[in-house]
Amino acid sequence: MVFDQALLDELNLLVKFPDTMMEGLKVHHDAEPAMIDAASRLYDKNLATQKDGGYLTDLGREAAQAANLLLGLMRPQV
Repeated sequence: MVFDQALLDELNLLVKFPDTMMEGLKVHHDAEPAMIDAASRLYDKNLATQKDGGYLTDLGREAAQAANLLLGLMRPQV
């Protein structure tokens, strides 16, 4: 398995969620279609509470933490 574009879109959206459980994220109807679709898929995977974002579920927070960790590891060191 490889990171296809749909999965990359989901990962990119996951890292945009706030680190706190008290804040969510809203993907507006005029956002990029890829981000709208990614938000819907995160909901379908039980990672977010709403089709347009909402809050991360417990599983979603774990996924976001893993995505942020991977992003930090892969980002070029300056």
